[in-house]
Amino acid sequence: MQLLEENRCFGGLHRRYRIESRELSGSTVVAVFLPPSALDGQRVPALYWLSGLTCTDQNVMQKSGVQRLAARLGLAVVAPDTSPRGEGVPTDPDGGWDLGQGAGFYVDASAPPWNRHYRMHSYVTEELPELLERELPLLPLRGISGHSMGGHGALICALRHPGRYASVSAFAPIAHPGACPWGRKALGAYLGADPAAWRGWDACTLLQDGQRATGPDGGLLPLLVDQGLADGFLEEQLRPADLEAAAAAAGQPLELRRQPGYDHSYFFIASFIDDHLHHHARALLNQPLP
Repeated sequence: MQLLEENRCFGGLHRRYRIESRELSGSTVVAVFLPPSALDGQRVPALYWLSGLTCTDQNVMQKSGVQRLAARLGLAVVAPDTSPRGEGVPTDPDGGWDLGQGAGFYVDASAPPWNRHYRMHSYVTEELPELLERELPLLPLRGISGHSMGGHGALICALRHPGRYASVSAFAPIAHPGACPWGRKALGAYLGADPAAWRGWDACTLLQDGQRATGPDGGLLPLLVDQGLADGFLEEQLRPADLEAAAAAAGQPLELRRQPGYDHSYFFIASFIDDHLHHHARALLNQPLP
């Protein structure tokens, strides 16, 4: 882990590291916010935040205000990049922003040329926590959240790995990627043209196929999802009603909050990030809402 920068923030530290990743076959950057309690020698739980299309680790750290309450609660925040990057890493040959670099979709690609580098799922769920829990004062107690493509990532990480996370939430997730243009383009490239190969990477079809989000104790995890009703991507790309129906049919607890007037931006995320932190704190820190 190579420390790139460090900033004092709400009594804690925001750091950016460059690491060499075996899953991504190259170097990548991750941001970590350590609360004051971690600097005093305590090991703390971590909330993993997965960002959306075109974003990097810096979006949530600079725009959401997540550090203020995380510092008070004693919760670390980990923000990986959204894809592998660098020379030799393939990207959309047509120059699009919804495939390739900046658009890893948190899957493990199986189709060439993507399958060498685009293994964001295994990187996020296995390699990165293993490294950070060894090198930093982080407990093996994790929550996961994210926005848009990252909300999709958070949901599938929790559904595909029972017991790995103690809490999960999402902002405006791409809830049914197999049924929307962004998802069909990305999954078709990374996993091949057969939609049957996509089912394990789609929150709605995972629920339909019997997967549930469960915590370390085996109990079902309540999903918290916020969706702005003024979001321009709401109907065509995000499809929250599909997630609502799939969760209800599967018996998966879901609180889907439809927020009038809010769009897809970080203004929306900043408005409700404290609610999500409290949602994660109830599981990770055993702290109720104030």
